[in-house]
Amino acid sequence: MRKSLLLVFLAFGVSFATNGDNLIGVSPASRGMGGIGVGTPVGPTDALFKNPAWMNYYKGFNVSFGGILFAPQVKAKNNATPMGPMNPPASERSRADLFVVPEVGIVQQVSKELSFGVGAFGVSGMGVDYRNKDPRLANIHTNFQFMRLIPTVSYKVSEALSVAGALHLAYGSLDMGANLCDPTNPTRCWNAGGGQSQNYGIGFQLGVAYNMGDFVYLGAAYQSPVAMTYRRVFDSNGDGRFEDFKLTQPQELALGVGARPLENLKVGLDLRWINWKGARGYKEFQWRDQLVLALGAEYKPMEKLALRGGYNFGRSPIKGGVKNPLNANRIPSFAAPFSDFQIAYFNLVAFPAISEQHITLGLGYEFTKNFSVDLAYKHAFNKKVRATDPSGALLVEAQNAQNALSVGLNWKF
Repeated sequence: MRKSLLLVFLAFGVSFATNGDNLIGVSPASRGMGGIGVGTPVGPTDALFKNPAWMNYYKGFNVSFGGILFAPQVKAKNNATPMGPMNPPASERSRADLFVVPEVGIVQQVSKELSFGVGAFGVSGMGVDYRNKDPRLANIHTNFQFMRLIPTVSYKVSEALSVAGALHLAYGSLDMGANLCDPTNPTRCWNAGGGQSQNYGIGFQLGVAYNMGDFVYLGAAYQSPVAMTYRRVFDSNGDGRFEDFKLTQPQELALGVGARPLENLKVGLDLRWINWKGARGYKEFQWRDQLVLALGAEYKPMEKLALRGGYNFGRSPIKGGVKNPLNANRIPSFAAPFSDFQIAYFNLVAFPAISEQHITLGLGYEFTKNFSVDLAYKHAFNKKVRATDPSGALLVEAQNAQNALSVGLNWKF
């Protein structure tokens, strides 16, 4: 079973995501509408991930294949060295700037009341590559991937109400590479990266959807945390023993509402709470919770053509500001403590999940009654976060802007 899951998941490369380390949505229909899909039906594929209770909205057999071409533009700046601040600061761009994230979804209406679906998605991740750059960036290269295989079932309780439950079979991969030096002995340096570590986990999802005559839509979904332990990934104290890192993908709660004020116009709004502050690993690295707002609309100027647009905002879970370079923080399984400033360095240089504002555009076209294509474009505006020590002499900074193109091929029978 483990080998089969791994073969499925290895096809899903790194995703450099945008609400923390999560993608705003998986299907081009959702991504073209700001990532909505909890309170509004936007397509069978995204229903598998956002709110599986909407599977009952779609008749017959539906299958979709697609992917995302993701192009982040990440920069880091740092002047901290074991010998103190060194100016001007190092300023480099990450070489990890193009990723492909495939996806597949299948939804089958079994009866009038019952629908079944399964989807496989790369949903979370990040990565940077500063190898052979300025040594003040420590040759850092990171690669985090998190994928979900989601079998789900939805039941139509009444003409208006549907409920659903899903399993989330997860695969995670983490690689944290860096060359570190002892701040008390600058001549003592070591390779802190233990190489790629893989693990599996399991979670669940619950969803409810209410359709008021195809005029007003309501929905809610809960996604459980998924705990992982990545073995032997980091040597924090230079003793040659690579330590484990416990990292839990957080629980999420989402509510949404949508409406169809005109026959050819659909609008929606979702609110999603992501509990980074309560997730192992993220909370020790001082991530804060996110409340994500997604707005989207779809207009059909003709029966076969859909035009989409949206907006997505989630405040960065990584904070800048003044950081204490002496305060010691214990990280699960790490031998050496991290100061507040070292945590800021780790977040901003190695895992800069700081994007906040996104605009999206999309379109869909039905070539035949059985085949359609969806396209979407997403732009995340450049976001800068800087941390300093109390004196302002030490600084570390990250910038992150993103562009992404999505395509989906859809069949229904």
